Amino acid sequence: MTHASHLQSRRSTLKSLLGTALAAAGLAAGAGVHAADDWPSKPIKVIVPYTPGGSTDIVTRIVMDKLGPRLKQTIIIENRPGANSSVGAAIAAKAEPDGYTFLSILPAYIINFHLYKLGYKPADLTPVVQMADLPLFLFVAEDIPVKTVAELVDYARKNPDKLTYASSGNGSSAHLTGADFALQSKITMTHVAYKGSAPILADLLGGRVSMVFDPILVPMQYVKQNRLKALAFTGKQRWPTEPSIPTMEEAGLPGFVTGSWAGLMAPAGTPTPVIDRMAREISEIVKEPDVRQKFLDAGFLPVSGTTAQFADLMKTDSTRYAGIIKQARITVD
Repeated sequence: MTHASHLQSRRSTLKSLLGTALAAAGLAAGAGVHAADDWPSKPIKVIVPYTPGGSTDIVTRIVMDKLGPRLKQTIIIENRPGANSSVGAAIAAKAEPDGYTFLSILPAYIINFHLYKLGYKPADLTPVVQMADLPLFLFVAEDIPVKTVAELVDYARKNPDKLTYASSGNGSSAHLTGADFALQSKITMTHVAYKGSAPILADLLGGRVSMVFDPILVPMQYVKQNRLKALAFTGKQRWPTEPSIPTMEEAGLPGFVTGSWAGLMAPAGTPTPVIDRMAREISEIVKEPDVRQKFLDAGFLPVSGTTAQFADLMKTDSTRYAGIIKQARITVD
């Protein structure tokens, strides 16, 4: 074979191999698109990494009750609590990215990466959409002799190390909100971690812990009974049903706008059309009047957004929480 013939033969072989590879890629892409077109063809599982009845669980069930009929498919809620949501997150991270497993999260999901060595990476899960904002109120035990945030700060400065603040676990958003409050008001408080909301409320009512940053749903009924005090709200504007309670900014801490939120994640590699469909459907669901009312009654604000907006929120909050952790020197055992 001449040198020219050899080159020609090699080019033909490479061309054939390239054509075969492109054809295979095209078939794979076509199969992915086809699978997305057929989706969902079986029940969808949504992992809630907390116990039933908590904020994440409530938000998820309200939304998924509406989503199932829209997708004409059963949606199964699976509660997998533990390790500040990382147990459920690890399960979701290892799931097949076929559009049939999702993870409902709070900010603890991103906070965990700054505090723990985890069995999964941020790249193992991808954002889908935010569902709700979970703004927090500052609730204080009745026996703490204060009526305003300014009085609380003054009391803390006159009684160093006397105040304690509760949270549902190391690295929770309530933990970091309390730490941020201490930093910004230049006071010292002791963090007390609990395993759930019920024991926090019991100790707050019993005066065994001084304060907590918590959603409105359960504690506010005790404020109405004069058994707790609600000093401020962490949102940008006052809460619609509690217009007499000032925001933290109005109470004297400029820029103190924070809170929790609930959103949905999917295993990395989940088909983009599936993620887009989920984001679009959920954004429409939270606009429905009955869903909005259920959210407000539970102390949540519905959020109708996009996947990109949720990804930006997570990135911004990750940076902010990392700063609080560093400045407050927060570590976990």
